[in-house]
Amino acid sequence: MTAAAEELAEVVSAFAAGTGPVAVDAERASGYRYGQRAYLVQLRREGAGSVLIDPVGCPDLSALGDAVADAEWVLHAATQDLPCLRDIGMIPSRLFDTELAGRLAGFARVGLGAMVENVLGYALEKGHSAVDWSTRPLPEPWLRYAALDVELLVDLRDALEEELDRQGKLEWAHQEFAAIAAAPPAPPRKDPWRRTSGMHKVRRRRQMAVVRELWTARDQVAQRRDVSPGKVLGDAAIIEAALNLPPNAHALAALNGFGHRMGRRQLEQWQAAVDRARALPDSELPQPGQPLNGPPPPRSWADKDPAAAARLSAARTAVTALAEELNLPQENLITPDTVRRLCWEPPADPSQETVAAVLAGHGARPWQIEQVAPILTEALHTTGA
Repeated sequence: MTAAAEELAEVVSAFAAGTGPVAVDAERASGYRYGQRAYLVQLRREGAGSVLIDPVGCPDLSALGDAVADAEWVLHAATQDLPCLRDIGMIPSRLFDTELAGRLAGFARVGLGAMVENVLGYALEKGHSAVDWSTRPLPEPWLRYAALDVELLVDLRDALEEELDRQGKLEWAHQEFAAIAAAPPAPPRKDPWRRTSGMHKVRRRRQMAVVRELWTARDQVAQRRDVSPGKVLGDAAIIEAALNLPPNAHALAALNGFGHRMGRRQLEQWQAAVDRARALPDSELPQPGQPLNGPPPPRSWADKDPAAAARLSAARTAVTALAEELNLPQENLITPDTVRRLCWEPPADPSQETVAAVLAGHGARPWQIEQVAPILTEALHTTGA
């Protein structure tokens, strides 16, 4: 057994013997490296203390995950960390998300530093939040900063639980946390190139093909070099090339984002992607982006279906008013997408029961349905649905 394996075995034993919730955090290298892998994992548990683990040296933490599988995991913004934790074998069965708890409790600022300061009265040093966590060795000040992120998480959890209970929202939070823990991994995005920043400027299908080819070429280079795609070629440069359709590398070099300090081979690589898009037959050009399912963008409703637009306006007004009354964000009361889908295709006979069934079918939690089904049913009726 290697020294690293021996140390990990000791950590597993200590955390298995600990008591109470487990504070968990992970640091990624977003903006520096390709993908969203974890480069540091921090844990703290009563009776076990705090530990920092390098998942590059210890890429399989499933034994540690198993050791604390029955415990409640306390995370801040859990949906950000769970994918990279899952990749190294750490999957909670139940959790408490202090950021989401803050939203439900009505806090205006829900970043970890703001929450710790407002709820517990301590100031956290946040100076290293955007550093490159793939750096090795990690500097001592960064490690101290990372350790502090789990030092007070359980205390924050306890205070937020008390506040949610006082507001009558604790059961709501439990339902939200259970939904996060039970959610399967997100499927790969279809046509991720369509999310290129500035895509709204691209109107013609040939231009869209250039975006697709350049995005794909950039992604392959970024993956091979293990760097953030934005460090290989910026989104703005991709859009610039798509809008201008340069005929050769010389013309490409004249565009913003390509000429400055870019070598000939790189220019030829990007021009080859543009040329592939220029050579595609019309039948192989991408289609304008349309939702695979669900309603069209709300801005077009007034022309496509004025009655649906009226329903959506009434529903949004009702949700806004109720969210303010309950002191929580509208999107946490009910997702805007769920409201749009209900208003675009309401049940034939919109009773509170049929509306509740539609909401449940779109993944609304019981507490959300209890709160919004009455007001959404009324909104549908007042607009003649």
